[in-house]
Amino acid sequence: MFKSIAEALTYRVADILEYADFRDDFANKIGKYNVSILDEIKDLYVYDFGIFIDISPDEEEKAQLEQNIQIALSKGDINLEDAIDIREIKNIKLANQLLKLKRVKKEEKAQQMAIQQQAMQAQQQMQIQQMSAQSAMQKIQAETQSKMQVKQAEIAFEIEKMKSEAMLKQQLMQTEFEMQMQLKGVEVESLGEREKEREEAKAKRISQQNSEQSKLINQRKNNLPPISFESNEDSLDGFDLAEFDPR
Repeated sequence: MFKSIAEALTYRVADILEYADFRDDFANKIGKYNVSILDEIKDLYVYDFGIFIDISPDEEEKAQLEQNIQIALSKGDINLEDAIDIREIKNIKLANQLLKLKRVKKEEKAQQMAIQQQAMQAQQQMQIQQMSAQSAMQKIQAETQSKMQVKQAEIAFEIEKMKSEAMLKQQLMQTEFEMQMQLKGVEVESLGEREKEREEAKAKRISQQNSEQSKLINQRKNNLPPISFESNEDSLDGFDLAEFDPR
């Protein structure tokens, strides 16, 4: 109703300037400058000025807007600052539009926060997985290194053992060789002594045989009684019994 009255007034002013008999009286009251302005814009419509008239909200509309604000606050769709901004707007349509906009913005912000939180959680999860994989790799490397060290120690022990066995075997062989050489020397010395004794016994037998032969020749020449040859040596027919001893 107020809007229609305002539009009617604008049309009436235009009609006064165009057709009324009291045009001059009206011009004197509002001033020639304002009349000239009205003459210039009399052919324009109110919509050409972009002027719109809105009625201030009544108590029922204010109550409905407040109810919407309280519902949005209870659901967390808007915060207290948004509610204050909405209450300051006198136009109910604009206030409701702002309420919708604030709710949408807050929802979009909440979604962005949720996406960022998911991204952060995914990144943290990835970092945890990377740390876990790195820890597992370090554990495997440590176990492998420990096994390699144990294996190297075993190999070193076996090498030392083989060296010790080889050295001990060499010492045993050297000792055995020395003992064999000593035994060989004793055997050679024993054979030499035995050969010497044999030669001495042989020379003694030859000397005795020569002596006996001389006595026999002397006995034949001088026609002496038979001579008895007895020997204290262990010999038989010129053979020394020591020759049959085991060697």
